[in-house]
Amino acid sequence: MATTPTSTARAASTSRSGSTSRWRGIAFVGVLAVALVVAPLVSSPYVNYQLSSIAVFAVAILGLNIVMGYTGQVSLGQSAFLGLGAYIAAYGILHGWPGPLTLLLCAVVPAVVGMLVALAAARLRGLALAMITLALPIVGVPLARRFDDFTGGSQGQVVSWLRAPESTGLANDQWRYYVVVLIAVVAFVLARNLVRGRIGRSFAIVKENEAVALSMGVSPYRTKVLAFTIASLLGGVSGFMYLAIVQYTSPETLVFATSINLVAAMVIGGSASIIGTALGAVYYVLVPVLAGQVNSSRTALISGAVLLAVLFLLPAGLVSLPRRLARLRSSTRRPHPSAPPTTSDEATHRASAPSATTDQHS
Repeated sequence: MATTPTSTARAASTSRSGSTSRWRGIAFVGVLAVALVVAPLVSSPYVNYQLSSIAVFAVAILGLNIVMGYTGQVSLGQSAFLGLGAYIAAYGILHGWPGPLTLLLCAVVPAVVGMLVALAAARLRGLALAMITLALPIVGVPLARRFDDFTGGSQGQVVSWLRAPESTGLANDQWRYYVVVLIAVVAFVLARNLVRGRIGRSFAIVKENEAVALSMGVSPYRTKVLAFTIASLLGGVSGFMYLAIVQYTSPETLVFATSINLVAAMVIGGSASIIGTALGAVYYVLVPVLAGQVNSSRTALISGAVLLAVLFLLPAGLVSLPRRLARLRSSTRRPHPSAPPTTSDEATHRASAPSATTDQHS
């Protein structure tokens, strides 16, 4: 088959655009990496705390996005796994466990609990599945108050750990920032590779149509269990990170309101989007802070108004804002629809007019 000049030019243009977008992506990642490294060195302890909190809840929302955004299931119990991870971290630190071992247990134990819940609930759909996950934080709060030896009861657990080594020359808030951001970056890289690989394609097929998934050899049941397990694992890891920043945990960490706020942040940022997950974490942490600065007695009202405004203007979340702006720019560049179209007779007359004038002069 012969290659036409048009197809060759089109292929070259596509190659150039792909190369340009790739270099833009590399440049963006480089700038982001530099910003993450430099930020705690030039910021106050309060700003470092807020930035660290964004990293903490980004990991929690990431797990929620995998089970809800990518797999299409309902989960209202992410706060239970976050609280469980925080309690495991507190227990391990108070008993002198090494930090890496504590982090491993904060990931494994919630993952096992989430898998056991998913084995019983993954065959359910809709409200039934929502009720199962809803029960996790509702049951978890009284259990945390009852088991005083493990949780500290209603008073919770206070720990003092993750101090900066003297050799680093860093303040404690800077050191904790680097620890939690490093964990968050690793979690996001692994999640990105997961959703772009074979497992991610299985998630998408199950979300789209379970009958089609069965016909393609993908088990919806096993896929749902896997998604819930991964979400629970990330929830436990975020609990470890939470304790590293806050240095305290209590039954209030597991409350149902936290789960609802995490779901809202996931939707605000953008469902089934890694970048949207990070944007959702920024919303989760910063919007209540800014609303409190505007009017401390109207924090919930202002946060709710921002939530409704974003959902109304950007139904696909904050991650869709660049596409929305590009669409608006392209619509403004189009010719006005009221302008009369040029007919073929008018075009012919305009084209022949110069030649007629030339004949008259000659």
